[in-house]
Amino acid sequence: MSQFIDPERAQFEAFKALDRDQPIEMLNLVKFRQKAAYPAEHALAGADLTGAQAYANYGRDTGPIIARLGASIVWRGSWQTTLIGPADEVWDEMFIARYPTAHAFLEMVTDPDYHKAVVHRQAAVETSRLIRTSPADGGATFG
Repeated sequence: MSQFIDPERAQFEAFKALDRDQPIEMLNLVKFRQKAAYPAEHALAGADLTGAQAYANYGRDTGPIIARLGASIVWRGSWQTTLIGPADEVWDEMFIARYPTAHAFLEMVTDPDYHKAVVHRQAAVETSRLIRTSPADGGATFG
């Protein structure tokens, strides 16, 4: 499985080029490292934390930020099996975060407290997918 932990510059620029004045939902698919990998200068470097434990620290530290911005987790699920797709893509954490606007998401990722918290995510994650979507109504059909 390829490592995708942080966005590449071109991907982030494409995100910023889209309409920022509408609600967005971010599909998060996350696979944890067996052991968290903190940078040497971080206080938790060398700590015996699993990726899941480091990600829990990320959730704890970002919770107040997303609440302040009016964002929330609107769906969370547990991986069971892949019916269509690469067999090696097994996800430990899957959820959809809803933000009132793309501006709110951008405010989050530039917040100084978020910068302190994101080190936990970077230490925790082996690979991930983060997919921006626009909210749509549900219904009785696929189309």
